[in-house]
Amino acid sequence: MTRSVDVAVIGLGAAGSATALSLARRGLRVAGFDRHTPPHPWGSTHGRSRVIREAYYESPVYVPLVQRARDLWLQLERDSGRPLLRVTGGLMLGPPDGSLIAGSRHSAEIHGLPFECLEGSELRRRFPIFRPGPDTVGLYEPRAGFLDPEAAVEAALTLARAAGAELWFETLVRGWETRGDGLLLTTSAGPIHAGRAVLAVGPWLGEWPPHQKRPPEIERQVMLWFTPCANRSQFSAEVAPVFIWEWSRGRLFYGIPDHGTGFKVARHHEGVLTAPDTVDRTVGEVEVAELRELLARCIPDANGSLRESAVCLYTNTPDRHFTVGLHPAEPRVVLLSPCSGHGFKFASVLGEVAADLATGVTPGFDLAAFDPRRAMA
Repeated sequence: MTRSVDVAVIGLGAAGSATALSLARRGLRVAGFDRHTPPHPWGSTHGRSRVIREAYYESPVYVPLVQRARDLWLQLERDSGRPLLRVTGGLMLGPPDGSLIAGSRHSAEIHGLPFECLEGSELRRRFPIFRPGPDTVGLYEPRAGFLDPEAAVEAALTLARAAGAELWFETLVRGWETRGDGLLLTTSAGPIHAGRAVLAVGPWLGEWPPHQKRPPEIERQVMLWFTPCANRSQFSAEVAPVFIWEWSRGRLFYGIPDHGTGFKVARHHEGVLTAPDTVDRTVGEVEVAELRELLARCIPDANGSLRESAVCLYTNTPDRHFTVGLHPAEPRVVLLSPCSGHGFKFASVLGEVAADLATGVTPGFDLAAFDPRRAMA
């Protein structure tokens, strides 16, 4: 006999786990599926830390979303009893007319966010681990910090199960077909009938129909953790902020202070294109050397011994905005992703938004920039 649920959530990473929790707490029959056992290191939801910031340089449209996301992360902390969000402040560095500084300031001013502009000696005095050049300024955002991605997914899934969600790990969903007033899902655990479905599969989105004229690109990203070679106490989460640095026009790298595992740094974009099941997960010497060159130039005291390295995946749309909305060919399916390398911080609110869309509720946010139909045109 075919099992029947109200909503199936396909993919239980950051956004999928939050969706399953939001739906289950609304009293719906929910089944969640993941081809691996989350949290896992095979997609985008890992790496021990992810930046959360509000002065969003990408577009002011994200600010109300991330503000709601922050509230929901704190709620998840309370409900789970697990620390998830660490406030350190956030420092954006770059040329004053660059996309990072100008965009961050624009979002902050539109939404009335607290921030400080720092230049020259004041920037160096406040944050002595950084070595900005003469054309580099800073924008400091006091409410920024970082999230624990693995703990967040574990917390959301534990609470979703406690609220009644069925969670199926190591279970592959191969596709769907319209069946009556819902969808018949073909899974490796047998058929499932669902009234609605949320597709939150991240880098595996390309396996699903329809074929898009502008499909997402899967980008391999390298994350490195260093033991600073000098002034180690200045790199701790008690002292140092999270940061993003536009070190050359349009080229960014970011870092997260040491909270017990080392000082984390990574480029933002510029990775090679790949596929989720064939990506090279070995970090090479050349890749480490490239990050060391940036550290030597910008944060020389961080350039100590390498503690750890890891690979994650960005699932990039052509315009780098999210994909959130009803499936253009099947309105009983909600598309949730890809998030183009800047989506984790939004996962809590995206789960709430997806639950709204799956239950016929109009979300209280401007989602026009994320319309899935733009990839089909």
